[in-house]
Amino acid sequence: QHCFVCGKSGATILCCKMGCDRHFHFPCAKEGGCITQFLPPYSSFCSQHRLEQTVEAAPEENTTCLICLDLVEDRKCYGTMVCPACKHAWFHRGCIQAQALQAGYSCFQCPLCRDRDLFIPEMLLMGIRIPFR
Repeated sequence: QHCFVCGKSGATILCCKMGCDRHFHFPCAKEGGCITQFLPPYSSFCSQHRLEQTVEAAPEENTTCLICLDLVEDRKCYGTMVCPACKHAWFHRGCIQAQALQAGYSCFQCPLCRDRDLFIPEMLLMGIRIPFR
């Protein structure tokens, strides 16, 4: 199978949306805007069918990422995420992924409100890998 991101053969991940035949390599997922969930049933979605956060929130003007302090986009998107609990903590996907890898499951929480009950399941569904260390 050919990867829809890089065009090379050997793509083994298939979008789990019924009727979608897009394949991609795991390393190409981030570049292609794909989401791979790291909890059972380990579903993967192409950029066209990926899940979006259901939280009804929009960042205020000049909102910065709580981790890197750079401006975030003016809406939720693949690269910009929000905490589902407090709805005020905005961050870049790459920043929260780096925090998750550093903290591990036992210490990972919202950087603002410190919620874990809503935050961790939402991050797992949105493709953030949280290692058990």
